[in-house]
Amino acid sequence: MKIGFIGLGNMGAPMAANLVRAGHDVAGFDTAAVRVEGVTLCATAAEAARGAEVVITMLPNGDILRKVAAEIVPAMEPGAVFLDCSTVDVDSARAVAEQAQAAGLSALDAPVSGGVGGAEAGTLTFMVGGDAAGFDKAGPLFDAMGKKAVHCGPSGNGQAAKICNNMILGATMIVTCEAFALADKLGLSREAMFDVVSTSSGSSWSMNTYCPAPGVGPASPADNGYRPGFAADLMLKDLRLAMQAAETADADTPMGRAACDLYARFVEEEDGAGRDFSAMLPRFETRGRG
Repeated sequence: MKIGFIGLGNMGAPMAANLVRAGHDVAGFDTAAVRVEGVTLCATAAEAARGAEVVITMLPNGDILRKVAAEIVPAMEPGAVFLDCSTVDVDSARAVAEQAQAAGLSALDAPVSGGVGGAEAGTLTFMVGGDAAGFDKAGPLFDAMGKKAVHCGPSGNGQAAKICNNMILGATMIVTCEAFALADKLGLSREAMFDVVSTSSGSSWSMNTYCPAPGVGPASPADNGYRPGFAADLMLKDLRLAMQAAETADADTPMGRAACDLYARFVEEEDGAGRDFSAMLPRFETRGRG
C-alpha cells in the first residue's frame, strides 16, 4: 500500500520502518529532523498524506492530533483510511473521526500497547475503534507492525480500551511495589515473594512479566537501572486521560484516582521523571508508614 506516516518519533519511526520492510511505500513527516531508512521524507504533513491509501498518525496529545487532522484530512482522497495510533483523550479521538468521516474517509483510533521495544520488534497490540471496513483495510498494516489488533467497536473505543487497561496496569504496579517493600521489612526474600505470588492468586503482568525487583523474574527495566521501557511520565499521562474520561462518563474510579495522584507526586515532586514506571519500588523501599 501507499502509506503516509505523520510522527516519526520513538514509536513512529520503528513502526514506519516495519511497514517499509513489509513492502509498503511509506512517505513520512515529522517536525524534527529525522531519517528512517526506506521512508520518503516530506516537507509537510499534507504532502505525506496526499494520495495515500492509509495515513497513520503517532502524536503526543489530542490538541496536536486535532491540528494535524485539520491539515491532512483535506489532502486525503475519499475512501482512504485515517489511522491514528496516538494515545489521546476519547473526545479528541471522536471529534477527529467525525471530521474524517464527513470528508468520506474511514477513521480508526488505534492506540498501542508494547512500548518502544514492541514497536521495534513489530509485536505491538492495537486496540482499535472505528468502522469495520477501515479495520479490514488496515489489517495488513497491523500485521506488519504488531502481533494483535482487536476491533473494540465504534470510534473512540480504542482509546477507551487503552486507558482502562493502563488504569489497571498503573494500580497493579503500585501495589506490586508496595508488596515487595513490605516483604523486605517482614524478612521475606524477594525471590520467595516472586515464586509464591507469580504462581498464586496475586499474580499479574506487573509481577510475572515486568517484575519491578532487580534480579527477580524475567529481565525487565528494573535490571537496567529503571531506564524506561514505559516511562512513569507516560503512565501519568494515561492515568490523567482515564480520570478525564471517568469525569465525563460519571464513573467512580477511586483506585484509578489514587494511582493517578501517586504517579503525579512521583513524577512531578520526586525523582520519577524519566524513569520507568516500575521505579515505584525504590521509592517505597526508603519510606516508612508515616
